[in-house]
Amino acid sequence: MLTSELMSQIKRIEIRTRRLVNDSFAGDYQSIFKGRGMAFDEVRPYNPGDEIRTIDWNVTARTGEAYVKQFTEERELTVMLMVDMSASGDFGSVNRFKRELAAELTAVLAFAATTNNDKVGMLIFTDQVELFIPPRKGRRHVLRLIRELLAFEPQSKGTDIKLALDTINQIVKRRSILFMISDFLEDPAHYRKTLAMTNRRHDIIAVDLSDPMEHDIANVGLLTLEDAETGELTWVDTSDKKWQQAFHNRVDKLEEEKHQAFIRSSVDRINIGTDMDYINPLTGFFQQRAKRIRH
Repeated sequence: MLTSELMSQIKRIEIRTRRLVNDSFAGDYQSIFKGRGMAFDEVRPYNPGDEIRTIDWNVTARTGEAYVKQFTEERELTVMLMVDMSASGDFGSVNRFKRELAAELTAVLAFAATTNNDKVGMLIFTDQVELFIPPRKGRRHVLRLIRELLAFEPQSKGTDIKLALDTINQIVKRRSILFMISDFLEDPAHYRKTLAMTNRRHDIIAVDLSDPMEHDIANVGLLTLEDAETGELTWVDTSDKKWQQAFHNRVDKLEEEKHQAFIRSSVDRINIGTDMDYINPLTGFFQQRAKRIRH
């Protein structure tokens, strides 16, 4: 059911993200995500210097004059937004929850796709596939994606990235752009091989969400920590130097394993925190990829 609060939230996100897309991302998006190939457009009279291979011999024979085929880029792409809605997304110690950040990023990417006349769909996952919305075009469809995401109540709390990737491979047959929006807190060993295989079939961009408190917990004495996905409670003494060292070692280990998983799979990664404006990381990604393509 659409409440007035939800409708207002959808409208705020639409206004903000559409403006960002029009001002910052539309051109960059189009420059780095090329169409699938070249499609026949029309024939025109042959001009000196034209490639002989482009001559349309049927039209040339029929008219008695040389004509060449013209082609245009087949621009339409399919973009799939894979959104992790596990319980760890309901955390944020600064400006917002990771889940709220994921919703706004989904809106930005969806509007960028539809502005360029691309189809966009969405898969919501936890440790199961919670919802799949097939790719379609248009503003109304994008608003539906935003509405579904904001109102969604997942049935499960865990995370299974491999399952989400396997599902995409089964359902989406055409080569697509896959934006996977997650905090990637799962053990990378579980999804590493599937990530590499999927990126050979599609173009995956990992949008890695985080919160400052996940990397650094201040010395506040005794603290109760809860694992959002398992519900397990742990009492810790944050003033204990051994505990602090062990905590940072775990954080560093996971970061290195994620880094290696993305590098070995040739998957681009965008790091975005709940304490930052996502405009710079997104713009930086678009510009870096465009530069890489030019070279």
